[in-house]
Amino acid sequence: MIVRSGGFGRLLAWVLGWLDRLAVADFILFAGAMVWKLYFFSTLLSVQYMDMTRTDAIIETGAVLLIAFWTLLLPTRWRIVALAALNLLLSFLLFSDVIYYRYFQDLITVPVLLQLGQVESLGDSISSLLSAYDFWLFADMFLVLPFAVFVAWRGRGILRAKQTTGRLIWKKAAIRIGASIVSFAIGFMLFTVNLNHATDTWAKGLFEKNWWNLTIYNVTGGLGFHAYDVYRYAAINWFGAETVTAEQKSETEQWIEERGRLRGELERDSLFGAYAGSNVLMVQVEALQNFMLGASIGGQPITPVLNELMNDSVFFKNFYHQTAQGRTSDADFATSCSMLPVKSGSVFIQYASHEFDCLPGTLKANGYSANVFHAYQGGFWNRNVMYNNMEYDAFYSLKHYELDERLGWSLGDKSFYRQSMDKILETNKASGEYSPFYAFMISLTSHHPYKMPEQEQKLDVEELEGTIMGDYLQAVHYADAALGELIARLKDEGLWESTIFLLYGDHDNSIPVWSLYDRFLDDPSDSLTQEVALKSVPFMVHLPDGAHAGIRDTIGGQLDTTPTLLHLLGISTSRQYLLGMPLLTETEIASRMVVQRDGSWRDDSLYYFPPEDGLQKNGRCFDIASGSSLEVSRCLDKTAEADQTLIMSDRIVTGDLIPSFRKNGVVEAIEMSR
Repeated sequence: MIVRSGGFGRLLAWVLGWLDRLAVADFILFAGAMVWKLYFFSTLLSVQYMDMTRTDAIIETGAVLLIAFWTLLLPTRWRIVALAALNLLLSFLLFSDVIYYRYFQDLITVPVLLQLGQVESLGDSISSLLSAYDFWLFADMFLVLPFAVFVAWRGRGILRAKQTTGRLIWKKAAIRIGASIVSFAIGFMLFTVNLNHATDTWAKGLFEKNWWNLTIYNVTGGLGFHAYDVYRYAAINWFGAETVTAEQKSETEQWIEERGRLRGELERDSLFGAYAGSNVLMVQVEALQNFMLGASIGGQPITPVLNELMNDSVFFKNFYHQTAQGRTSDADFATSCSMLPVKSGSVFIQYASHEFDCLPGTLKANGYSANVFHAYQGGFWNRNVMYNNMEYDAFYSLKHYELDERLGWSLGDKSFYRQSMDKILETNKASGEYSPFYAFMISLTSHHPYKMPEQEQKLDVEELEGTIMGDYLQAVHYADAALGELIARLKDEGLWESTIFLLYGDHDNSIPVWSLYDRFLDDPSDSLTQEVALKSVPFMVHLPDGAHAGIRDTIGGQLDTTPTLLHLLGISTSRQYLLGMPLLTETEIASRMVVQRDGSWRDDSLYYFPPEDGLQKNGRCFDIASGSSLEVSRCLDKTAEADQTLIMSDRIVTGDLIPSFRKNGVVEAIEMSR
C-alpha cells in the first residue's frame, strides 16, 4: 500500500499538484505512452507489409485521442484514475491480441472475447505463446497503478487544500471543457482524414469485403480495428444491420440451388449409392497435417498406422482445412454442414440456433443412429447446444468417460477411442434391431502445446528435441498409435468390412517457425510452400471392400466431406443447401476450387493469396505446377468467384436463410401441383 507520510508520500502529492496545475499533462503523458505501446505492438505482431508508417502513427494518435478525450471533462483526481484504468484496459487488449495472433494469425474480436469462459482451458497453450518482451506493454503500470491508487485514496484532500477560490474552480472547468473539445477535434481529424483517404483510394471497398481482420487493422490501426469490431458486432447483433434484403435472398437461393443441381447431375455417377446402408465412422484428428505422412525421424516413421491406412484407402493429397477463428469448431461445422465459417468468432457460439443441412440430421432422416464423441467439457465451443441443433441422438462429452488415461487436455486418445467404441456397441445392442450407425469422434491428445509425458515420448526427434516441433512429432506419433488401436478394434468386432471409415485433420499445428520444418519441406522459406504446408490436411476414405484405394489429385476441402459421404451412401443432396461437391466420383467435374476464409483460394492450376494490406496489386498469384509467381491479373477472374462464395455462405449462415429457402420450396411444389 501507499505510505501515508514521509518523502515518498510528499513526492506523490507534489506530482499530483503539478499535474493539477498543468491541467492536461497527465492526458498528454497517457497519449504518448499509448502511441508508443501501439508502435511496440506492431513490432510484436511483425506482420509482413504492416510495419508502422508515419501515416499509421498519425491514425493511431488520432484513435488514442478519440478514445480518451472524455477523460478531460473529469476533475483532476478522477481523470488520473480514469486514464490509469484506460491504460491498463488497452494494454491488456493489445497483449491479448499478440497472444491470439501467434496462435490464430488474426486479431481478437468481440465474439471471441465473449467466449472468455473457455480461456481457462487454454492455460498451457497460452503460456507457450508468451515472450518476456510482451510484458513491456505493462512496463509503465509499476508507476501508473500505485500513483492512481494514491490519487484515489488521498488525492481529494490534497487537491481540496489547493482550491482557494471559486474563480479558480471555474477556470479549471473551462480549461477541461476546451481541452476535451480540442482533443476530440484533433483526434477526429487525424483519424478520419487518413482513413477516408485510404478507403477512397488503395483500400476502397475494404469494409464491404473484409475477409481478414488484419487487412482492417492495416488501415485503421490497433485501436481503430477494435472500435470497428465493436461497431460491427453491435450492428449485426443488436441493430440487424446485416439483414439480408429480399433481392440478396433471391440471388443467394438461386446460387445455392445451382450447387445442388450440379450435385444432382453427379447422381448418375457409378459410385452414387455404391455403399448404401454402410456404417459410418468419421474421426477428426487434432492438428494433423499432411507433411507428417510418410515422414521419418530418428530412424522411425512418425505415422506408421496412417501410412498403412493411406495405402489401403482413398487418400486426397490436395485436401485443405477451411477454418478461421473457430478452429476445431470451424472444422466440425465446415465438415458436417458444408458451409464456410464466419470471419469473426465461431458459428457454434454465434449462430447455434440457426438452421443448417448438417450430416447427422440427414443420416438420421435416412435410418441411421447418429452420435458424437469428444472427451472434453460439453460447453466448450457451445457443443451442447450446437449438437442438439445438428440433430445428433447423443453427445458423449467428458462426463461420460472414465479418466483412466490423463494426457494433454483431458483423456488420452487410446482410452477415448476404446471407451467410445464400447458406447457404440452398447447402443447398437440395446436398440434390438440392427440399423446402420454414424459415429463422429473428435480426438484431443495432439492439441497445442503438444506436451506428452516421458513414457509416451517414443520417438528420437534428434535436433528437434526441446522444441515445440519435437513435442508435436511425439504427440502425432501417439495419436497415430491410438488410431491403430481403433482400427484394430473395428476389425476385431467385425465392423471394418461394413463401415466407411473417414479421417481428416481439423487444422494446422500453429507452429509458424519455418526453420523447424527444414527436414520436412523442400523450401520452408517459400511462401507457397508455407501456405500449402499450413492449410493441407489428410483426408482418407476407407471403403468396406477396400476398393478405389490410392492417391487422388482431386482438389478438395472440408466443405466437400459431407457431399462425398452422402454420394457414396446414395443419399441425394440435390435439394440440400450445401456448398461442397462430392470428391470420390468416377465422373470428373470440369473445375474445382477450394476457398479459404481469408479470401485465398486454389484450383487445379493456380493458388491465390489476397493482399494483406488491401492493395490489389499486392495480391499474389502462383502457378502450382512450377511454384513460380505469376502476374496477379491471372488470378483475378477466379478471385471474384471465390469472393462470391464467401458472400453467399455468410448470407446463409448469419441471415439464417435455409428455413426461408425450404419454405419457398414447399410453396413452389404446391404451385406446381396445381
